Amino acid sequence: MENNRLLTALVEAKLLNSGDASKLEADSVSLKKDAESLIYQRHLISEEELAKVKGKILGIPYKKIDSKQIKDDLLELIPKETAFSYKIVPLSKVDNMLVVGMVAPDNPLAQNALKFIAKQKGFNVGVYLITPTDFDLLLRRYSPLSDDVQQALGALSGRKGQPLTFQQIIQLEETKSAIAEEAPIIKIVASLLKEAVNIQASDIHIEPQRKQMRVRFRVDGVLQIVQVLPIEIYQQIISRIKVLSNLKLDETRIPQDGRFRTIIFDREIDFRISTFPTPLGEKAAIRVLDPNVGLKGFGDLGLVGKNQQVFSEGLIKPYGMVLLTGPTGSGKTTTLYAAMQILNKEGVNVVSLEDPVEYSIDGLNQSQVRPEIGYDFASGLRQILRQDPDVILVGEIRDSETASLAVHAALTGHIVLTTLHTNNAVGVIPRLVDLKLEPFLLPSSVNLMVAQRLVARLCQNCKKPKEAPPSVASIIKKNLEVIGEKKYKEPYKIYYSPGCGICKNKGTTGRLALFEVFAMTPELADILAEEISENKLINEAKRQNMISLRQDGILKALDGLVMIEDVLRETEELW
Repeated sequence: MENNRLLTALVEAKLLNSGDASKLEADSVSLKKDAESLIYQRHLISEEELAKVKGKILGIPYKKIDSKQIKDDLLELIPKETAFSYKIVPLSKVDNMLVVGMVAPDNPLAQNALKFIAKQKGFNVGVYLITPTDFDLLLRRYSPLSDDVQQALGALSGRKGQPLTFQQIIQLEETKSAIAEEAPIIKIVASLLKEAVNIQASDIHIEPQRKQMRVRFRVDGVLQIVQVLPIEIYQQIISRIKVLSNLKLDETRIPQDGRFRTIIFDREIDFRISTFPTPLGEKAAIRVLDPNVGLKGFGDLGLVGKNQQVFSEGLIKPYGMVLLTGPTGSGKTTTLYAAMQILNKEGVNVVSLEDPVEYSIDGLNQSQVRPEIGYDFASGLRQILRQDPDVILVGEIRDSETASLAVHAALTGHIVLTTLHTNNAVGVIPRLVDLKLEPFLLPSSVNLMVAQRLVARLCQNCKKPKEAPPSVASIIKKNLEVIGEKKYKEPYKIYYSPGCGICKNKGTTGRLALFEVFAMTPELADILAEEISENKLINEAKRQNMISLRQDGILKALDGLVMIEDVLRETEELW
């Protein structure tokens, strides 16, 4: 679709402002990508909203589909290769009428392919416009993991190159060029990686046991076994992973780190590899870096309401630090990337120091630190200030030197985004003082302190309400009174999900973040000018009507987004 036509319609629908539309048009030319792809990539508009506008322009209705409701025999009407190449999937068939979903119904090649199928099989055809995400979910139904692995194992049972860099797009399956003994191993590894992307796993663990090899995926923060394979092929599997990530095949005594990029489900996916020696052999941990999962907007993360308002106000200030805090795996980096996408504009120079670079974002200047050669956060920060930055991202403040340099950067007119390890947002101030920062520097350099935790998101399809037990109801009532929230009435309703086909009987679909946002104010500056105490900081948080992690979780539990049990387990009373 023509960029001008789509962007004009989005501006008229008030889904984009004219400034963003102009930037998208310019970026489309410079990056050689169409505006629609850039909108999806940057999460500027929801896929559904974009599809509705696009459908009106093309005169083709948009349809939201549920991939679980499409039967396997229906999928056979359009071959996988055709579906993949032209982004066409069957949705229903009644008598002689085949209804399909298309991501790009205005694509002449896709139109010709659909006409050929209709003529060949004697069908009349109806077309709906669908989103890329719905298409991906349905396309994945064509290639289940177990079938691919079993087929490869069968090929192995019948029988007794130059590594590429991360910058290149490697081919997972090289069966045409691989020798016969290698082909099944290549297929097994490719199938494992594809299935991890399919079910949105964040990590893959390949672990040698005494009599077998275990493969586990981490999904929604929990590890689960997905395959148990013969121990005889374990070394070949590890070697294949090493070849993909350019690691030394003959070095098994020390840990190694690497990464590679490949195309799965028609999009680029990065994999970060870490090998670790054990008495039974090398264990491999693979981090799956899918931009469709890892790059999100504030609303998708769970940053909403007052928290989002305070966060956004602190983010658009001309200079100052925004510090995110929380334990490892709490989603801090994902929130930083969401903030960077907001700040990433044509007239802004955004430079990052990361360990490692997890997602590559167009328009950002991202750099990975390498402490082994002396390029750490501190030395990198010194160099960044010579790069004429407007926005600086520092992956983590780990020491006094990095903290001092970050504060200096904020004081000299830069926006600095970074992370710190504390239990809550109020604990950021004492932690910075522990890192030998003078308290009088903080009011001028710190804008926001944000804490977060991740909890499982309830399946919205099968969630059911129940009355909160007395012990939980008293906690809910106390916290609602503290923040003055009167929307919810007793008896309080909380929710649970028994499980259904959509959530694969787990009761949860993904995770949601809980936030607390503590802002720098004149009153907080006065506290920093005196003797700092935890009680004074907590009283200031109360005065700001800050919503604590527990309170944010309780609000989300009452809205049916998360389970109250998870909130109470992952948070504590701040006051």
